[in-house]
Amino acid sequence: MTATPGHTSLYLPIGCEIISVSDLTPGEKLFRIRRADGVPLGHLPGQFVQVSLLGWGEAPISVASSPTREGFFELGVRRAGTLTGAMHALKAGDTLGIRGPFGRAFDLSRLRGQNLILISGGCGLAPMRSLIQYCEDRPAEFGSIAILYGAKSPADRLFKDELAVWEASARFACSMTVDNISVGDCFSGSVGLITALIPPLAFNPDSTIAAIVGPPAMYRAVIAELHKKGLPSERIIVSLERQMRCGVGKCGHCSIEHLLCCQDGPVFWLNEIEHLRGAL
Repeated sequence: MTATPGHTSLYLPIGCEIISVSDLTPGEKLFRIRRADGVPLGHLPGQFVQVSLLGWGEAPISVASSPTREGFFELGVRRAGTLTGAMHALKAGDTLGIRGPFGRAFDLSRLRGQNLILISGGCGLAPMRSLIQYCEDRPAEFGSIAILYGAKSPADRLFKDELAVWEASARFACSMTVDNISVGDCFSGSVGLITALIPPLAFNPDSTIAAIVGPPAMYRAVIAELHKKGLPSERIIVSLERQMRCGVGKCGHCSIEHLLCCQDGPVFWLNEIEHLRGAL
């Protein structure tokens, strides 16, 4: 758990201003935000914040941008309830409350010097984008990087423009798949489950780390494919960011046996949790 720089209370929201709002899909928007006091958020890739709107409540949302992008932070928000519905009505210049950042981030010290396989499904690309941008801005720190992304349909893909840039970049090997396509869809990737993107990969398990962020239903199948390629559990990272609730270890809704995801996670090495009931 991490307190915001210059902000001593984990329980009191700090005022923030929305710089811009853009559409990602018909049901998801990207919010670019800055603290009203000008202090950086101070997050690391993989962490989340608590977002609050007076009269609407509070919700945990993963940070979608890298700390290397200074002067703002970004949140990818799916309209899924009252709070996120109210957020979708906001515009540039409006304000909201932020607590955090919270949680255990991706262990950048262990990722440095390694080849990376970054696997995300659906809106899991939002928190993964924070790590991708970090790797993009500090290319000398990492080996080869493969980005695998799966969505329900071409229209449901997040960050379409950035996906196109990553596909064209010599820095990344980027592959996409969708569950289905409709007549008239313009899409050049694969059609099928994201697990189909793993067998063609060629990598050395001794120098490769895979990270997974997405809907819980995809985790076991993706992990099984990585194991078939020889990648051990201690070289696989999973984010359980969808289990977040209060962020400060008080409500107990994110507990997995003796662990609290909001404090011990949400980012875990697979060998830390694969034996725990309800983890995956």
